[in-house]
Amino acid sequence: MNLERRQEHTICGLSSWSSRLGALTQDTLWCFSQLKGTVEIGATEADIISTVEFNHTGELLATGDKGGRVVIFQREQESKNQVHRRGEYNVYSTFQSHEPEFDYLKSLEIEEKINKIRWLPQQNAAYFLLSTNDKTVKLWKVSERDKRPEGYNLKDEEGRLRDPATITTLRVPVLRPMDLMVEATPRRVFANAHTYHINSISVNSDYETYMSADDLRINLWNFEITNQSFNIVDIKPANMEELTEVITAAEFHPHHCNTFVYSSSKGTIRLCDMRASALCDRHTKFFEEPEDPSNRSFFSEIISSISDVKFSHSGRYIMTRDYLTVKVWDLNMENRPIETYQVHDYLRSKLCSLYENDCIFDKFECVWNGSDSVIMTGSYNNFFRMFDRNTKRDVTLEASRENSKPRAILKPRKVCVGGKRRKDEISVDSLDFSKKILHTAWHPSENIIAVAATNNLYIFQDKVN
Repeated sequence: MNLERRQEHTICGLSSWSSRLGALTQDTLWCFSQLKGTVEIGATEADIISTVEFNHTGELLATGDKGGRVVIFQREQESKNQVHRRGEYNVYSTFQSHEPEFDYLKSLEIEEKINKIRWLPQQNAAYFLLSTNDKTVKLWKVSERDKRPEGYNLKDEEGRLRDPATITTLRVPVLRPMDLMVEATPRRVFANAHTYHINSISVNSDYETYMSADDLRINLWNFEITNQSFNIVDIKPANMEELTEVITAAEFHPHHCNTFVYSSSKGTIRLCDMRASALCDRHTKFFEEPEDPSNRSFFSEIISSISDVKFSHSGRYIMTRDYLTVKVWDLNMENRPIETYQVHDYLRSKLCSLYENDCIFDKFECVWNGSDSVIMTGSYNNFFRMFDRNTKRDVTLEASRENSKPRAILKPRKVCVGGKRRKDEISVDSLDFSKKILHTAWHPSENIIAVAATNNLYIFQDKVN
């Protein structure tokens, strides 16, 4: 009887966790938690956040910016067990990951901007992450030090070498307590393997290898070998005038180390199996949605380009983001997506002006929640969208300083396309296209989200009653 009660209690606990994580119903309220970053007036180009990523436990949150810096936030431990006040994220470590460089052979400047950050699962007391700019991937070790050695024989206390003639006794060095210091050290530098700009990095589930993708090639690396990589995809034609598409994103399967996907500027996704051949030019599966001739326009090719591709945590589904929509594909069905969500369909009539101001080329990312039941992606005017796959409900929320009071509940926003505008709606003509949410991240097991809005990082969480 006790065993049955225990099982029932466990099942109830799991279902409540799942419902808390997955439910995006009208009862779920998102509220403001924290705001990181400078006031927008004093912001520089280097301060603009270019990537956001939680680690596998959600205890750490890393951001990279256009200035080549990586900032890591750590969740406070003491309030983690308090239901009504979940731990806040505070700065844990800041370091310069990449510096601006110049390629003299090509007379080309290489930006220091961090394109992607990917965490490795924690194996010991230290943390490891990969960061990349356009050309070079680096493996960083982030570790803590709270003791320092003292009592050297050949050095004095200030580190200067002592005269051997003055050494008359042998001392045993000891470790003395010191203030906690977090150090970031580059353990590996993976360079000189990409002719074009790196757009994706992905850690394999074997945790021994990772891949880096640029516009035309995907390379496979071993973490221990920096001077050699294996080219696993190469779509560069012999004559560059025949080039019709480029690689836009790539990711490894979360469980099968031999499988990966990559997306293209033509709106297609290819699934490859490394067991089939060393060079994966021939895909195993090809995902493409037939184009509706009635929707064909001058901008069709541009807006169909996929800007992000993500495997679900379960590994069963692939999510892709193009300019106007988010699509969910089942790995077992290649001819069309099983779900399509309109992110900002009201912009379809504005494509001409969006082309003129280059906004049509913006690359929006998309993320799953921990249970794969909710999808989040960004939009303009600092709006971001959430879609509940179970209830088919969606909501538009805004990341703004006006709503940045502690525990302030985010009010759903609505965009008015035409006709009479209600009081709480915003006209499509009033949207600020310079304010855009390109990068977001979702905590792996809780309803905590990080949203990058230009140079500010907003952290929101669901309201706990």
